[in-house]
Amino acid sequence: METPREILEMILGHLGCVFDVTEENSGDSLILQIHTKDPGRLIGRDGRTLDDLQFLVNRLANLEEDEVGRIIVDVEGYREELHHILLEDVEKAADRVCKTGRPVMLQPLNSYDRRIVHNRFKQDKHVMSVSPNGQHRMKQITLKPRQQTPHSSGQTPT
Repeated sequence: METPREILEMILGHLGCVFDVTEENSGDSLILQIHTKDPGRLIGRDGRTLDDLQFLVNRLANLEEDEVGRIIVDVEGYREELHHILLEDVEKAADRVCKTGRPVMLQPLNSYDRRIVHNRFKQDKHVMSVSPNGQHRMKQITLKPRQQTPHSSGQTPT
């Protein structure tokens, strides 16, 4: 069986890219960082090419019964930069939810970004995140005020 890194290197080689790949373990994920002189080619418009590349590597690496876990493919730190921008935008939306008491729908997000958002609000006392059901790759998360139980807020629900 080929390793996730070998799978990624094979795909990039067939695309004719000049690259170097480094590996990093981060919790339950393996991060494959691509270093190249032409990152835009691998990132694509709005990161779509990079998302597709990551999807393909995950599918091929997890074909065997011994699943290797979540694989994150990044190019020159692009995902890390997007991660910070996403969290800034989400924090602004959460502030709006707290101020207005109304739900706010976020832009459509891929599964990786949705996971970041859901993890951010997992323990939040004021805001919760909800994803629609379905098999779509891009889904819109809704941020809502978290319903407090009557004994925790000192108030009765209205």
